[in-house]
Amino acid sequence: MVAAPACSPPSTLSPAWKQILESVEPFLHGVGSRLVAQIDEFEPQIAAFAQYALTAQGKQLRPMLVCLSGEAAGGLNDSHLTVAVIIEMVHLATLVHDDIIDEADLRRGRPSLAAHWGNEISVLLGDCLFAHALKLSASFPTPEICREVAAATNTVCAGEILQTRGRGNFEVARSHYFKVLAMKTAELFALSCDLGAFLSHATAARREALRQYGMALGTAYQLYDDCLDVLGSEAAAGKSLGADLAKSKMTLPVIIVRDRASPADQNKLRGWLQNWEPEHLPGVVALIEEYDAFTESRNVIQHYLAAARQALAALPPSESRAKLGGLTFFLAQQTEALGVEY
Repeated sequence: MVAAPACSPPSTLSPAWKQILESVEPFLHGVGSRLVAQIDEFEPQIAAFAQYALTAQGKQLRPMLVCLSGEAAGGLNDSHLTVAVIIEMVHLATLVHDDIIDEADLRRGRPSLAAHWGNEISVLLGDCLFAHALKLSASFPTPEICREVAAATNTVCAGEILQTRGRGNFEVARSHYFKVLAMKTAELFALSCDLGAFLSHATAARREALRQYGMALGTAYQLYDDCLDVLGSEAAAGKSLGADLAKSKMTLPVIIVRDRASPADQNKLRGWLQNWEPEHLPGVVALIEEYDAFTESRNVIQHYLAAARQALAALPPSESRAKLGGLTFFLAQQTEALGVEY
């Protein structure tokens, strides 16, 4: 048995983030330990693959949301740990499949499962993780957990299909882009908040408020991550910049440029994306700056963060509600730093 991995916080801890992280650290450690324990439930001959996938945790944002939402809705119990494990397992399964689709060699600073063992094993291991998460969900006395997890998993996978089909489409609609964000990323944030509240016996109104908070926060988070790919630094992104552009993914700042640019600049941008080379990145950044796409991208993220905070207003004041709000302010600070070096 290997040790549970520690949560990976940002390289530079703000006081607000540090306070939130320290308050949920015991819960996150419990989630990590239980994830590692799940390795024993897999066929011994594939245990090494499961171990590699299940110990690839990052910031554990979804378990964090289960914890804080459960506390804000009335208090935690052992079931919250199990649900956090289930949701994190679904998330890790999506990452295994994403790395195959994206032909990614690295995941969080180490070789991806596909780079390590090949696509065939990775596809099947991702399927095993999905199935195991649903098996754990079915262990609850109520079918609500299994129903919600299965529905969310379906939504996430459908979102991945929509994104894949939209690759290389320079004319992709902004509405399509936001639909994919909601399905691929925000759905698991919303599920984490919703089930955290459900297990604390929250009212339907409070469950819905926390779900809306999760949808808004998850959308903002993915927008930030997409912007970081072109507006951030490699140290902050943890990977080479321009990875989305290299895979012909149209993200918000690029869509804004496309919609605002002159015909000549549109053609230039289209040509770069169709024949991507890393040396095109400074030119894309220059267009983003010229057409003020930095500002609009940040404004859109801030809009979703404000919506997340508004959703929390339906909950009674508490320390945990304040921490959920604190997550939005931390992401707001990170957002304001986007593109400042240009």
